[in-house]
Amino acid sequence: MNEELFQKVNEKLREISPFLEVDEGGVELIDVNETGIVKVKLTGACENCPMSSLTLRAGIERALIKEIPQVKRVEAVNL
Repeated sequence: MNEELFQKVNEKLREISPFLEVDEGGVELIDVNETGIVKVKLTGACENCPMSSLTLRAGIERALIKEIPQVKRVEAVNL
């Protein structure tokens, strides 16, 4: 894992988190692989929300790709 890329993604997720926390949700970074796939765990209200895929793609993924060109896709994982 590229530690620098992991830290960049984690920092950006911390910037996004307050928007999710308004609705009692959250996001936790699990992994960033060498091909630019980011794995996150949606938490709180986001975990079971029917709109979570929209939040993931239109919110989290879009923000990460815009700010960090190495990011290619964001996937939600259930742990």
